[in-house]
Amino acid sequence: MLGKDRLLEIIEKYRCIYPFDLNLLDGDSYVLTVKEEVTLQYLEHRNLVSNEIVFTLPNIVAHLTAKSRYGRMGLSFLNAAKVHSGFIGRLALEVVNLNNERTPITIKRGDPFMHIEFITRIGEESPYTGEYQFQYMTNEEIKMYIPILRNVFKNYEELSKVWFKGKGEGRQA
Repeated sequence: MLGKDRLLEIIEKYRCIYPFDLNLLDGDSYVLTVKEEVTLQYLEHRNLVSNEIVFTLPNIVAHLTAKSRYGRMGLSFLNAAKVHSGFIGRLALEVVNLNNERTPITIKRGDPFMHIEFITRIGEESPYTGEYQFQYMTNEEIKMYIPILRNVFKNYEELSKVWFKGKGEGRQA
């Protein structure tokens, strides 16, 4: 797992978490916040989206864990919380309200919600090329990352054909 010093280094150099707030560093993890306020009724299932964009370098994967206070409220997390190497976008965590009192649970915009830990990946690069690449990002945000992606991926031109296929030329900046 990457320690705080290495995490700060890659955040600064590669914008691995954006926007970044030093106050949200928690030991060797970072605490992502919620993009929009969400109220879940009892048994309701929703995706909670991070405010931050996450970029995992080709030699890194990440794991998510929810802050325990939400588990104590009765929020249950449904998906395997792994972030593939080479992924860039906002993260969605699937949750359901299983509160014992059957009352709503509200998570406010900007609330610290999930820990992300970055782990070194060993082996040949195999960047994420799935449909969720650039998830919940605006065209402007994507364009902000293009120079970083060109620098990080030796085969950027080939990857961009997969990443941007059917998404419009404007994203290929």
